[in-house]
Amino acid sequence: MEHYYSYAEFLKAVGKGKASPSEQLLNDIYMDLFLKHVHREQNRERLLKLIDEALDKKDMEAFDLYAGQLKQLDDDETGKP
Repeated sequence: MEHYYSYAEFLKAVGKGKASPSEQLLNDIYMDLFLKHVHREQNRERLLKLIDEALDKKDMEAFDLYAGQLKQLDDDETGKP
């Protein structure tokens, strides 16, 4: 999913007329992908903030924990084991 479209554009496309069952399935899939992307980005931002705070406090244990979680999030996104 290289190109991300805005939620407003998605709603415009979905809102046009009655959707057939196959169109509704595609809409559901797109919505699921969109929500997963938003959730992943929110988690990434939260982890980056926590990493910054751990560095400011010189808390290496917290830094290692959050950096590991960020690495896992990135690996999950790219499909790396």
